[in-house]
Amino acid sequence: MINKPRLLFHVQHMLGIGHRIRAERIAVACVEAGFDVTLIEGGVPALECDTPPGLTRVQLPPARAADAAFSAVVDADTGQIVDDAWRARRLAASLAALETCQPDILLVEGFPFARRAFRFELIPLVQQARTRGARTAVSVRDILVMRSDSLKVAQIAEMARSLFDTVLVHGDPGFAQLVDSFPAAAVLADRLVYTGIVSPPPPAAILDFPTSEQVGEVIVSCGGGAVGGALIRAAVAARPLSRLADRTWRILIGPNLPPEDRAVLDALPTGIIVEAARHDFTSLLAGAALSISQAGYNTVADLAVTGCPSVLVPFAGPGGKETEQPMRAALLAAAGRVICLPEQDLTPGRLAQAVDRALALPRQSQSPYRLQGATQSAAALMDLLGGEGQ
Repeated sequence: MINKPRLLFHVQHMLGIGHRIRAERIAVACVEAGFDVTLIEGGVPALECDTPPGLTRVQLPPARAADAAFSAVVDADTGQIVDDAWRARRLAASLAALETCQPDILLVEGFPFARRAFRFELIPLVQQARTRGARTAVSVRDILVMRSDSLKVAQIAEMARSLFDTVLVHGDPGFAQLVDSFPAAAVLADRLVYTGIVSPPPPAAILDFPTSEQVGEVIVSCGGGAVGGALIRAAVAARPLSRLADRTWRILIGPNLPPEDRAVLDALPTGIIVEAARHDFTSLLAGAALSISQAGYNTVADLAVTGCPSVLVPFAGPGGKETEQPMRAALLAAAGRVICLPEQDLTPGRLAQAVDRALALPRQSQSPYRLQGATQSAAALMDLLGGEGQ
């Protein structure tokens, strides 16, 4: 019996849950491609996760962002800013996972392009893996948060080159190239692999809906919800001002929606339904009249699979420093696929106007972008081993 190649995949989500969702899709695809996968997670533990045979989970001491400005890293168990003792525990836990897994490949999500607050852990982890003979790869979105310091950008590129054999860019270069948001990408040109967008499976048929009333709804979503309160409040107030005032508006709230934002949803008019984020999100989009959401990677991937007309209100963060979602939304708007409403312009009236404009968008039956990012990531990792396990 041929031993399966072993993959150790480190992922740390900080504010939303998008990084974890994308990592889950890639990890499952790697299992299906023939890897034994150990997924080590450093964010707040997920409430619901499938663990197929061939996938092992390791929960590190959990961390999260202190706020939407990412001003500090805090211990998710205590809410306190992490200290050297906490960092030592995290590093020890990661190195223990490496020792147990004995990976053929170490895959790290984000670093050093992001998650630089975890360099104390990730640099030793990668170096130890390479010392043991493992190949190393980094997994990044197609669009990164722009940095104004060109020297730091160059340093990040050199660090990525020194630590990793392959950089998996989860996008279609026909939509966005890494250089668009990371000017030093040329330093890594020989290591970049564009996998396509890490998308969900095609949605279930509309006929699978429990009730016919769900067809033609407006679906309002905000990912994990940590920074979605303003969008939800605006959507509630925009409904009676829009041409879709007679439709049901279904608001899906993520697990991280702050209590003060949940309070807004306690007393709502008839025609608005509030429920927890759903696993059949793409099926809802497939039958919806319209989607209203932020412009996170996974939400946009869901929209690409379903072709649902949409209004995007991209998260820009305090001071507009979070450039990733605005860039993604602007590219989609320029291609005529969405209506983009900048976060700073969000009011109920403007959102209602954006909803009305979005009704003229055609429902896209097929995305022009490559959407098989998870399976192509697994294939690229197998190629890194010379096709072992195939």
